[in-house]
Amino acid sequence: MRVRRSIWLGVLAAGLGVLALEMAFPQRPLTAPVPDTVDMADMTWVEVRSAVEHGYTVAIVATGGIEQNGPHMVLGKHDYIVHKTANRIARSLGSALVAPVISYVPEGDYDPPSGNMLYPGTLGVPEPVFAGVLEGVARSLKRAGFKTIAFIGDHGGSQAAQAQIADKLTREWRGQATVLHVADYYGAYEAVQIQYMRDKGEAQSALGDHAGLIDTAELMAAHPQGVDLSRLANLPLRSEPPGHSGDPARATAEYGAALLDIKVNAAVKQIRAALGDKAASVAPSRGTTGSATPAQR
Repeated sequence: MRVRRSIWLGVLAAGLGVLALEMAFPQRPLTAPVPDTVDMADMTWVEVRSAVEHGYTVAIVATGGIEQNGPHMVLGKHDYIVHKTANRIARSLGSALVAPVISYVPEGDYDPPSGNMLYPGTLGVPEPVFAGVLEGVARSLKRAGFKTIAFIGDHGGSQAAQAQIADKLTREWRGQATVLHVADYYGAYEAVQIQYMRDKGEAQSALGDHAGLIDTAELMAAHPQGVDLSRLANLPLRSEPPGHSGDPARATAEYGAALLDIKVNAAVKQIRAALGDKAASVAPSRGTTGSATPAQR
């Protein structure tokens, strides 16, 4: 009996000791100011939590692609472009952070190779693998407190999986969080960008459908050191397929700036509509408006 009483007295004393410590030194959550950056990769976990608590509940999941882009452009074209545009979109929204760019997307078959997989340097993954990565990233962001997760893909091969996972998770979460496939970002290519270039007097044959005038101009605006147009001038008259179409030599950084504006404005408009934000307007685009199903780039 005395042993039991002694044990209980010890437990009680320990509990009172812990309580006294908590009263003397109450536990305080870690805090951090909201940083100037919108790139989650450049933030600490405490900064991300603080940002969410201050209303940054939109997360942009940008997907690029590592693929051949002709002899004149680097493999990371899509990554550089979508990182630039995702940052601009986040700052325009004022309530969004940007997850690290997902570089690996479907690029074609391996054996026999097809699409961009015909060229060394292209790094592709099967569509189910890509879809699984999107789902995992979205679930991680929901766990962190984000309420709207926006998939933005700069690559044609990423669009189908984005739409599929966005629909699946939005239905599963039933109002707890929404996953949005920002189709208008990529759709701006054929719907608006091509018309903008035609209005500038550029022929359809000069635009191309991969690594052509539009792609090259965008990268010149987003990451100019990734373009070397002199390599086009030095191509032999008879050579293996170069991996580009159209006339990328006609690209300029000025064209690229206007083309990026079109994509950014299209994405901001769609996301704001999904958020029910009618108060803020999108900065005027330098092109026209419209919608269409784009060809893959």
